[in-house]
Amino acid sequence: MKKILIVDDEVNIGLLLSRFLTRNGFEVNTATSGATAMELISKEPYNLVLCDFRLEDTDGREILKKIKAIHPTTGVIIITGYSDIKLAVELIKLGAYDYITKPLYPDEILNTINKAIETQEALSKVYKEEPGNPQQKQQANAGFVKEKFITGQSMVSADLVRQIELIAPTSYSVILTGESGTGKESVAKTIHLNSLRKDKPFIAMDCGSLTKELAGSEFFGHEKGSFTGALYTKIGHFEMANGGTLFLDEVGNLSYDIQAALLRTVQERKVKRIGSTKEINLDVRIIVATNENLQDSIVKGRFREDLYHRFNEFSIHLPPLRQRGKDILIFADSFLKEANQELNRNVTGFSDDVVECLLSYNWPGNVRELKNVIRRATLLTEGSVVQIKSLPLEISTFARVSAMETAMGATAAPVGESKRKLKDAAMEAEYETILKVLKEVNFNKTKAARILNIDRKTLYNKMRGIKIE
Repeated sequence: MKKILIVDDEVNIGLLLSRFLTRNGFEVNTATSGATAMELISKEPYNLVLCDFRLEDTDGREILKKIKAIHPTTGVIIITGYSDIKLAVELIKLGAYDYITKPLYPDEILNTINKAIETQEALSKVYKEEPGNPQQKQQANAGFVKEKFITGQSMVSADLVRQIELIAPTSYSVILTGESGTGKESVAKTIHLNSLRKDKPFIAMDCGSLTKELAGSEFFGHEKGSFTGALYTKIGHFEMANGGTLFLDEVGNLSYDIQAALLRTVQERKVKRIGSTKEINLDVRIIVATNENLQDSIVKGRFREDLYHRFNEFSIHLPPLRQRGKDILIFADSFLKEANQELNRNVTGFSDDVVECLLSYNWPGNVRELKNVIRRATLLTEGSVVQIKSLPLEISTFARVSAMETAMGATAAPVGESKRKLKDAAMEAEYETILKVLKEVNFNKTKAARILNIDRKTLYNKMRGIKIE
């Protein structure tokens, strides 16, 4: 029998919930304070905790943190009388299964509880792999399959791994958000490989490259002769992913018409090839990725709100590389090993000034850009260590440009106090302008030259004058 703990300082609500859940086959205990709840939880584990957010001696956030520290796999549902989206997102990122508002509807809450317990059981399988403290297992990522996913050691990386571990064993649809190049497909594959579907297909689909005319056929497939040019029967991506996971990259680029067709398929879990009358039952987990703000797209009428909510059973935000601190060096080392294998080289590491450049650069292209930079540097390196001359100009000069820009700003003086010659002042103003434009366009020389209204050769000559070549 599944055990549930209800934590609510309103005795009547706790009593009503207890009776309702007992009638539905659960073993139920109640607590009217956070202290009592933690006392009960420390004595015995529960499958699920239903906790009111506002308690007299604490709040649901603190209770959630304490429960996850003691029993990471225990499901927690937070109940509140106030709807607050930001708070809901925060609680889910802290490990809550769901966040529901009063009034409570019996069928709805029972459905949520059953799903939460299903998730809890799936997570428990991972934690039974090895003996020991559950928290230690969580920190060691017991049973966590990484494939080519590099975890890193920063706090943001640890939080990302924790979210993947929590969501992977469930059947939830997931939205992955983040800048281009942050590794959304790698995260999607990692979720798949740590799910119960890991032995089934993982099918990736780039929605950004789809035309309106081709999208229907790519998603749903078509029968031979169903339209001009349909020379053979085509199996769509939904059908290919049946039993496994379908990853839709850049989903925000889909046309509104295709979104409507997609909504029907996601809702009904059935697909029909174009030109066919036969419906095919689907068992597909959907993971979507976007570098856009889909909620803004909803407001602007470019994305369907109902489809967004179908996808958004759980969301994970991938931090940009510039926010991951010394994880950059972990990524760089991993990419160096890959490049050595690919190019049959034996480059062993990076010089100190290269390390400084890698850590100071802002990486607008994120992990994808870093990987390309390391592959290029490995190819160009003549010795056993990557030297600064093997890095692209925008990276090797970024730290120096920032330092010069700061110095110029710090030493600027009023015109009346300056005794410099007019020519020197004009040159310094020109250099400041060049530095500013280069930083704004992330050292894209073509864009910088266009903005400055000079050709690339002239720009390079002026950059040499500033000693940033």
